[in-house]
Amino acid sequence: MTGGSLFSSKASSPSHHHRRQVSPPRHTFSESIMDENIEFAEEVVRRWDVDAPKKHDNFESMFVDDRREAKRFLDAVTGLQSSMHYFVGVNPNSAKLVRAQTLMKIAIKRLQKEFYVILSANRKNLDSESVSTRSSRASLRSSVSDFYEDDVSEEDDQNTTPSRTPPRTPPRTPPREDNFSLEADTAVADLKNIADCMISTGYAKECVRIYNLVRKSIVDEALYYLGVEKLNSSQMQKMEWNILEQKIKTWLHAVRVAVKTLFYGERILCNLIFAASEKIAESCFAEISRDAAVKLFSFPENFGKSKKIHSPEKIFRALDQYESISDLWPEIESIFSYDSLSAVRSEAVAALLKLGEAVRTMLIQFEAAIQKDSSKTPTAGGVHPLTRYVMNFLVFLADYSGSVSDIVSDWPVNAQTPLPESYFSSPTAGGGEDPSAAAITARFAWLILVLLCKLDGKAVLYNDVALSYLFLANNLNYVVSKVRNSSLGLLMGPEWIWANRSKVNRYLANYERMGWSKAISALPEDPTAEISPSEAKECFRSFYSGFEEAYKKQTSWVIPDPKLRDAVKIDLAKKIVPNYREFYQKNRAQCTGDMGMGPIVRYAPEDLDNYLSDLFFPNGESSTTTSYSHSTVSSRGR
Repeated sequence: MTGGSLFSSKASSPSHHHRRQVSPPRHTFSESIMDENIEFAEEVVRRWDVDAPKKHDNFESMFVDDRREAKRFLDAVTGLQSSMHYFVGVNPNSAKLVRAQTLMKIAIKRLQKEFYVILSANRKNLDSESVSTRSSRASLRSSVSDFYEDDVSEEDDQNTTPSRTPPRTPPRTPPREDNFSLEADTAVADLKNIADCMISTGYAKECVRIYNLVRKSIVDEALYYLGVEKLNSSQMQKMEWNILEQKIKTWLHAVRVAVKTLFYGERILCNLIFAASEKIAESCFAEISRDAAVKLFSFPENFGKSKKIHSPEKIFRALDQYESISDLWPEIESIFSYDSLSAVRSEAVAALLKLGEAVRTMLIQFEAAIQKDSSKTPTAGGVHPLTRYVMNFLVFLADYSGSVSDIVSDWPVNAQTPLPESYFSSPTAGGGEDPSAAAITARFAWLILVLLCKLDGKAVLYNDVALSYLFLANNLNYVVSKVRNSSLGLLMGPEWIWANRSKVNRYLANYERMGWSKAISALPEDPTAEISPSEAKECFRSFYSGFEEAYKKQTSWVIPDPKLRDAVKIDLAKKIVPNYREFYQKNRAQCTGDMGMGPIVRYAPEDLDNYLSDLFFPNGESSTTTSYSHSTVSSRGR
């Protein structure tokens, strides 16, 4: 009965009843867990308080000295966050909440310091080139968190007691590629875990501020060492061209490195470290790269705006810049794909547009320069300097056919001239081909036509019609050769080449007819026909008169192309020498000189060969070629 009485007494005790209602078992269990979290944090966090008195001033990183301790620290912060969340719901004025908040401030201050130190100490390990290169080789772990967990687990296996493990010291010898990669992966893993912890506890802003501060300085410094400058259009206009051209060359190198390595690597790094939040990763990368990238692409845009430096010779540097941006556009679009980085994409597009406008302006000026050319025509009928200049310009321009196609695709040629399309378009340029390819073919054909029309005007300045035709043949032959032996040939097509090659032959036929008609027509159509001695003598005299007149006149004329020169001389020899040889063999015996006068027959057929062989060599012919030519003539004369 006593036992029952005691049981009844306990059951009816008011104080006991009150205790059970205020602290139900489920609250006691949860609260005890939260208390343990705070106690654990007190032990770990206080040990690493950055404001606590130290025996020495050197900062010791827990992530370097004791990775197992670093793991415990992060766990402690996570536990603190849970405790704070719990006590806010139970009693916002709880002393335990205040204690947890105080510890959290200490912990976050430590994590901020650790984050900054790891970022700063690993500037070389986390340079953009290394990150982008290793990422392309898939050497970065697919999950840096897994790497971090594996690393700590290995230490747990080696240390069965809860005591702190010995500090891990970095290798003292220069790291090889594999060690270097390991150090970088370790740093990324640590930074990611700190970022994860700070983001989950509501301190993302503090983490992002430090990250942006350090990495933005790295990006700006990298662009500085790449030589990227911010120059406006007026500054460019005032520069000497050789200085500006060097800056363009520097930019052409810098833009490839910046896009393919610098910005690409920074985006990878942001995505790795802030994998917990895509929004934060975007924000960080935008903050780090936006100003630098806009500055990078403002250079070509301002070059495109600088109208005072738009002369035809500078078109190639404009196209170099245009081509660089076009080639890098897939990477630009991918790396700067975020809406927050639309300004970068817009700047790159603006640069392309301004450079395209500049190229069009330079092409217009180039055409105008051809039409306004007033340089003298070569006296010997050779290739005009204008022809060389224009064709060399177009050959170089054809190497940029992809970029030029983009620029002129919506800029039709036939809007500038009343001539029909057949005058300037390649026969193969249309018909189902890419419209931009047809546009660039028409553009080149038109510019060549402008040149040829200008040459027609220069040809009429010669007093000798034969020389006019030789001049046209030489120049058109040069044009055709330049087209055939360069990438222009692919643009103009075989039909264009064939048609203009035929035109060269027609010019040469006219030259031969006008230049040698007196000599050729002096001999009878049938050189073996029976004629009187007096008629034979007259034929010899007329032939020699016509031949000597033509030869004397044409000794100063030139055909610069060796193949064309040989072809013309062979063709002339075929038209003159065989007929003369037959006439010579048939009639020389009866044509003796008159008393007191020189011989009627003055040249053997071989002499004519020698004379013709010695024609058309340029004055500037090399001694080797000249020697060879004379030796050939001598051998033919023997």
